[in-house]
Amino acid sequence: MVDLRTFLADHPAAVFHVEEPVAAEHVLTALQHQLDAAGRFPIVIANRVRLTDGSVSDIPVVTNLTASRELVATALGLADHRRSAAWFSGRTGRPVPPTLVKQGDAPVQQVVLQQDADLGRLPVLTQHELEPGPYLTAAHATTRDPDSGVDNTAIQRCWIRGPRLMTWFPYPSSHNAYNLRKYWARGESCPVAFWIGHHPAVLMGTQAKLAYPQSHWEAAGGVLGSALRVVPSLTHGDSILVPADAEIVIEGFARPDRLSADGPFGEYTGYLGPQVTAPLVDVTCITRRRNAMYHDYGSGLTDMLVPDNMAMEGKLYGMVKAVAPSLQNVHVPASGRRFHAYLQMKEPQAGEARDAITAALAYRRLKTVIAIDEDVDPFSPDEVLWSLATRVQWSRDSFALDGLSTSTLDPSLPGGAQTGSKLGIDATLPPRLRPGAPRPVPPRAASPEQARARAAELLAGADAGAWPRD
Repeated sequence: MVDLRTFLADHPAAVFHVEEPVAAEHVLTALQHQLDAAGRFPIVIANRVRLTDGSVSDIPVVTNLTASRELVATALGLADHRRSAAWFSGRTGRPVPPTLVKQGDAPVQQVVLQQDADLGRLPVLTQHELEPGPYLTAAHATTRDPDSGVDNTAIQRCWIRGPRLMTWFPYPSSHNAYNLRKYWARGESCPVAFWIGHHPAVLMGTQAKLAYPQSHWEAAGGVLGSALRVVPSLTHGDSILVPADAEIVIEGFARPDRLSADGPFGEYTGYLGPQVTAPLVDVTCITRRRNAMYHDYGSGLTDMLVPDNMAMEGKLYGMVKAVAPSLQNVHVPASGRRFHAYLQMKEPQAGEARDAITAALAYRRLKTVIAIDEDVDPFSPDEVLWSLATRVQWSRDSFALDGLSTSTLDPSLPGGAQTGSKLGIDATLPPRLRPGAPRPVPPRAASPEQARARAAELLAGADAGAWPRD
């Protein structure tokens, strides 16, 4: 079985346990900020989270689950996280239909709370100052296109407003928002289920960037390499399926045109996003495992950026490879949030790097794309900056495009703007003058291979006590 607890059991050395009681307000997020600043990315499990009424929840909180690219790659069965873009693009392009589990046989439905459902009994965290209260941050909202019947899943925040009431913010251009508007146009409530907690490979698969409508259950199966187990929800039946091996499911309806203020909220940009209006969801049912674990994403932290950025890399690889065969790899660095991408190319032909950059800039979230050569490591900020410093003349190698679709969460946008300005930088070397000719740049300063091997031996065999100390 593939689920959250099997992944944790397989990686005990990666887990940092917080055994003493901690408040659900701010403390665990502050811990994640400090871990990020130190460049440390353990999975954090808090076993005794104190609720707002002073009681300690019997449901532990798991956070920082996906802060390490290396650990996420391991969850996908990859030996090297640097090779995830082509792998992810290929896997999501080979969908695997889910396997249906009967109600009653699904671990996530071991405990059923209907009339006694109470969101306040879940250890939902309040993360940052000025946020109005506790938010579900790792809730995967699942809806269904009423026309085609195809499911869609996306991570979308929910502010807990009462025992059975919460906001839900489907970003206006998201596929869930499309589905919601279709139901509301018919005067119908939108059925929705929010599932929380699963194996990181499932979380990655359900963040795949798909066409509309296209099933995330099938994409998750492609990433897993096997069928995802799903079960009919109790409220919505076969119309809304949920992962059978998730930890917690919250079911409900968003009634037509029933909106509420939501936010401010800490976004992936690292800034507090403004207050918005969002649908209200009436909760009809909560199901969970007997020994459920609550998963939380640190919003705006590496924990939330890594899985979505890796999924973006896969999407961009497929988009760009179609127009630029010399593409070798794609990296969306956490330092650029979701606004920057680096395209590694092997001896692109004249104009090909610009073709690749332009194709990538069509992706809504991106605002800066840099093309680099195959000898530059896209995962090394120093290497990318070195390439910019030594291979670029701005008047020749950079270009801006205005009026493109963009993320309206970008805090640099002027108020009310719906489009943005984007930058492309071609940091690749010019093509060879003829086959076999040298590249038109001085050779990189490097030591001979034999000397490098000998230096590696010296480092490997050095006695720790021989190193200078402060």
